[in-house]
Amino acid sequence: MTRPRPEAVDNQSPKGWLCIVLHAHLPYIRHPECEFMLEENWLFEAITECYIPLLAMFDNLVNDRVPFRITWSLSPTLCSMLTDPVLQQRYVKYIDRLINLAEMECERTKRMPQFRDMARMYLDKFLLCRKMFVDNDSCDLVSHFRLLQDAGVFEIITSAATHGYLPALQNAPRSARAQVLLGKESYRRWFGRDPAGMWLPECGYYPGVEHLLSEAGISYFFSDAHGILFAQPRPRYGVFAPLICKDAGVAAFGRDIASSKAVWSAKEGYPGDYHYREFYRDIGFDLDIDYIRPYIDPIGIRSTTGIKYYKITGKTEDKKPYVREEALRRAAVHAGNFMFNREKQIDYCASLMDRQPIVVAPYDAELFGHWWYEGPQWLNFLIRKMAFEQNTVGLCTASDYLSANPVNQEAGPSFSSWGYKGYSEIWINGSNDWIYPQFQTMEKRMSDAVETHREAGSLAKRALNQMAREQLLAQSSDWAFIMKSGTMVNYAQRRTREHIANFTRLADDLEHDRLDKHFLSLLESHNNIFPDIDYRVFGQGR
Repeated sequence: MTRPRPEAVDNQSPKGWLCIVLHAHLPYIRHPECEFMLEENWLFEAITECYIPLLAMFDNLVNDRVPFRITWSLSPTLCSMLTDPVLQQRYVKYIDRLINLAEMECERTKRMPQFRDMARMYLDKFLLCRKMFVDNDSCDLVSHFRLLQDAGVFEIITSAATHGYLPALQNAPRSARAQVLLGKESYRRWFGRDPAGMWLPECGYYPGVEHLLSEAGISYFFSDAHGILFAQPRPRYGVFAPLICKDAGVAAFGRDIASSKAVWSAKEGYPGDYHYREFYRDIGFDLDIDYIRPYIDPIGIRSTTGIKYYKITGKTEDKKPYVREEALRRAAVHAGNFMFNREKQIDYCASLMDRQPIVVAPYDAELFGHWWYEGPQWLNFLIRKMAFEQNTVGLCTASDYLSANPVNQEAGPSFSSWGYKGYSEIWINGSNDWIYPQFQTMEKRMSDAVETHREAGSLAKRALNQMAREQLLAQSSDWAFIMKSGTMVNYAQRRTREHIANFTRLADDLEHDRLDKHFLSLLESHNNIFPDIDYRVFGQGR
């Protein structure tokens, strides 16, 4: 007997809305000069553990006709890497190695019942990733995102060009402007339309950035909670309705603290549940080095493989084997708890407001599947429960909300960021503050070069465009973050210094009319982001 499909509840006029935002971003890491670079694995891990599992889950929701609306922020650096042929080919090799490793694990654990089923689970997952990536998407995941946006279930927004931390560029205003304008232009190339919204890197807002967004035709952005709560005048509805930035007409949506903590926090939120998979126990560190050597760094440095057999268990080194069924049951319970809390939240806010409240819940997409292995399943349970088990809260995007509520309070948001203490401390501190005077110097030289070479010849134009790329790549907020976090610091410092040095040599050579074609061609082949860049974006106007 065929079980009838459940009907979605009437969510056309709920009491309020939940706006889930998944921010997908990685720094631009591409090393064609060598066969293996450990940092490129950041992209390959995210594809395997986050992007493909999430896309597969959303495909299933569409196939099951489950109504939903989700916002994705895809940074230009991530889209550039996802569409780069070198990295696409390297991902296929990466996933093939994992498939081979998982097959070996199935053989090794065939008499170990506590691990045998998990080994098979990983093999099935890696095979699915290869099938989706190679067979279904022709190695281009951006096209998959675009199809889901065209289907009406995603709203994809952009971010600053290289995820530059905009508050730190206030003294380099042309750089901030270039970050915003190039973020918009690159989006148009990939998605065939203009973006409605922009993710401010690290939620970094300073008064005035809204005018850059307005110039780019951006309708809205997201702020951390205190950026809205400390706005002037004070917001009538707190973070539960957007503000319209004075004189710019751009809407600012504030992050909800309660819904964020439930998912972000490993201590107070769901990801710390003892039944969930332990992130830090990986066979890349647990198994014999000779066995694992072909699947880690070729020089013998142990690294993660993505195959992990233990659950969090508790605050102990004695970890117990992971039980997938238990973890999924907990994910379903946590999804129900999250929905219940949003219903109560909306019920209360709606009783005090003259419009439907909106709860904005933004998260790093890489949390779902990488750091929190059960995250994609939790999100799947949540969306299905919201569609079929309640009618208080609907899923919407910021554009949906603005269409239904075009008139909102005017106010000026407050300087803010997310992260430690909420006021830029991660990205501007003693470990990384040396980079910002360099950025100002680069901008001055870049703007002078633009004014000198408004109509540059072929070689000079190539050099100017590459100077623009090097400057933007140096400004990535990821390098400052890594320097502060204390992991892979040498790589972050090296990348920053290399881009500054590349820019400086090109600028010197341009000024002295001694451009080296071979050096320029080398940079163009290695740091090839934004192929259509126009260096005049760093000028006063174009």
